[in-house]
Amino acid sequence: MSRWLYVVVAVIAAMAFATSVWVAPWWTIGEVQIGPFGSHHCFGGACRGAGLAWTGGTGLWMRSAIATGVAALLAMILSLAVAGGFAARRAPTLVSKMMLVTIACAIVCATYFVTHLPKDMPSVIGSGQIAFVIGLVTGLVSPLVVLRRHRRA
Repeated sequence: MSRWLYVVVAVIAAMAFATSVWVAPWWTIGEVQIGPFGSHHCFGGACRGAGLAWTGGTGLWMRSAIATGVAALLAMILSLAVAGGFAARRAPTLVSKMMLVTIACAIVCATYFVTHLPKDMPSVIGSGQIAFVIGLVTGLVSPLVVLRRHRRA
């Protein structure tokens, strides 16, 4: 029974990572939403996407945004692989190690992305950051369980 709990937790992590990158904005400035893969704005009923160059952020900040998004997507895929391993009654040890390294990289990239937002932007924290943190926390559970079980065996 407990393996299904870890499957559900891993799938929740995957959903949180996907939501943080594709659906939920990391910051909101009026009608403009900013996320790791660019911005989205609706003015006068016309909605369109744009990059991050208009924010005035440095090149390193924009690269960290892309790295954060890619790390979240990779963590999503690996989280689903860990869930599949649990569902198949396997111990996906290598995938769990990859998941932990991916989460560590995602933390580093996201920390830079969040802390180096251009200072002159009057932004409000969006739900994308919250979903990302939920993905990080829940994404650690299943791989750590796999590695703990593997160490005992």
